Amino acid sequence: MKGAMEKVREIWREGRRVGKEDPRRIVHAFKVGLALALVSSFYYYQPLYDNFGVNAMWAVMTVVVVFEFSVGATLGKGINRAVATLVAGGLGVGAHHLASLSGPTIEPILLAIFVFVQAALSTFVRFFPRVKARYDYGILIFILTFSLISVSGFREDEILDLAHKRLSTVMMGGVSCVLISIFICPVWAGQDLHSLLASNFDAVSYFLQEFGEEYFEAADDGGVKEVEKKRKNLQRYKSVLNSKSNEEALANFAKWEPRHGQFRFRHPWEQYLAVAALLRQCAYRIDALDSYINSDFQIPMDIKKKLEEPLRRMSSESGKSMKEASISLKKMRKSSSSDIHVLNSQSACKDLSTLLKSGILNDVEPLQMIALTTTVSLLIDIVHLTEKISESLRELASAARFKNKKKSTVSSEKTMSDSVSTGRTMPIKSHDDDDHVVTILCDADISNTVDQSRGESSVDSCHHVAIKIDDDDSVHEKHEDGEIHVHTSCVSYGQTNASDILDSGNERISNN
Repeated sequence: MKGAMEKVREIWREGRRVGKEDPRRIVHAFKVGLALALVSSFYYYQPLYDNFGVNAMWAVMTVVVVFEFSVGATLGKGINRAVATLVAGGLGVGAHHLASLSGPTIEPILLAIFVFVQAALSTFVRFFPRVKARYDYGILIFILTFSLISVSGFREDEILDLAHKRLSTVMMGGVSCVLISIFICPVWAGQDLHSLLASNFDAVSYFLQEFGEEYFEAADDGGVKEVEKKRKNLQRYKSVLNSKSNEEALANFAKWEPRHGQFRFRHPWEQYLAVAALLRQCAYRIDALDSYINSDFQIPMDIKKKLEEPLRRMSSESGKSMKEASISLKKMRKSSSSDIHVLNSQSACKDLSTLLKSGILNDVEPLQMIALTTTVSLLIDIVHLTEKISESLRELASAARFKNKKKSTVSSEKTMSDSVSTGRTMPIKSHDDDDHVVTILCDADISNTVDQSRGESSVDSCHHVAIKIDDDDSVHEKHEDGEIHVHTSCVSYGQTNASDILDSGNERISNN
């Protein structure tokens, strides 16, 4: 008795755990129960039972085998079952009619030939990858229905009646599943795939941003629980390694779903898989990096420190790019911030190359050199993959019609007020009319906004603004922090190449 109670408690704990992982599972269970209760009325309600008889069991069977967790999976199975039943029923009636014309002797032989041919061909077609992915269940139902109807010994009018009743009950069961799945707490496979990809970006991003601290800093023996928690978070990337089958299944189901939210009917789900495949390649490199962090053979810290600055930047900037990609996916907005971090990581790669060419590792032992260069090689691969991921995500954002990032517009006619921009400024050039030209090297987001409004695209660009400064003391405001705020007004606005401005600034300084 005690053992039985312990078993019950164990089942209860497991049930709570499964429900907490995804509360939608509990709702799904109630939805299936509701659908079965509805189609059972074919038995309970006498007029319906008089019409369909024992064929009403096909409605119950349809609900049991068709109702899936997501709307896409339910729609896919329902459509497969309905179309397969309709086509196989028609062909089965035709096959039985042709066989009956040949006489009682030849009829069973022809029926056997028809069943053999359709079963063999249908089974072979199931091996086609595209067919297996989307229509495998439909082909199984086709084989079953054709065989049941074509070999039946009823008269032709009874066969037609059988086909009609089975098709009707299958349609009723399928429609019940689809309607309940869509209108009662729907679970969209497309939304799940979208969220899964964003979550995978977060997992990869976390490891890359924490890699520098793990690799270049000595292990801390204190705070065991904190160390374990951090280590567990670092291991989140492992879920990306085994996500391929789940992603492909969700993408397949999502193709069946109607438009919902920001996901259109022909949403580019294949592009999601392309991005996910590149992200998985990155996760494999990260898995190799993780093995070096926990390896028994550790490189002395003084040797690691020689390459610390570029390696930290490479991993950190790649991680930031992944984080920006995750945010872009979650908000379904285009963002150029990810590209900025990609450029920064590539710049760190160039700095690393320069450092290695300087012979900084000439005094390192061969075994230590192999381990260190392997780590460097993996990080370089990750930087290159980050660039590919950024490009692939840009294609996805364009195909999925992500919204443009909201940015403030710059107008040369209006007064610039209550706006702050982060950037670098060049020396002010004074004019006779008391206007001053301030060249602002601003971040890429602002630069891209202006470039797009002019129909241009430039990364290495800056903006110069002619600002009139009132020198009257009455317009200066001195605040408690000691900063003097000057009232200015925008007179003119323009754009030029950043390298040209830097060159001219250097030239001006050298002349002075």
